[in-house]
Amino acid sequence: MTSDEVTRLLRKAYSDEIETVMNYMTNSIVLDGVRAEEIKESLQQDIQEELGHAEQLGGRLKQLDEAPPASAEFEARQHSLQPPEDTTDVLSVIEGVLDAEEDAIQTYRDLIDAAEEADDPVTEDLAVTILADEEAHRTEFRGFRKEYRAD
Repeated sequence: MTSDEVTRLLRKAYSDEIETVMNYMTNSIVLDGVRAEEIKESLQQDIQEELGHAEQLGGRLKQLDEAPPASAEFEARQHSLQPPEDTTDVLSVIEGVLDAEEDAIQTYRDLIDAAEEADDPVTEDLAVTILADEEAHRTEFRGFRKEYRAD
């Protein structure tokens, strides 16, 4: 049987991935300007990957005889990833993405530790795989930030 901490972290990660999908989609729609195009395209590609993460996490919860959280349990946490009032403020979106990725990376590291402690190698393996994806996203957006700060 898995631990309560593993279940709690799986549910948190699932909710965070769903919130990320919502925020990436909104930002990919509302950003304006020629400079925003590359960021919008990257966010649109990441939407599918983040949605896939949520599906995997939800599936793992089901395997553990748990249910992923639904909308009634949803609590928004990604305040820095809200769309900017100035729809050409691409840097604020990049910073919001980096905040969300840092939070996700920490959640998956915590999940890896909790799963290892609970002797749950399947959850641990899933968290390691998703962690690698989140670290790749962070690297990509760090590059975008360098480019925008250089201007």
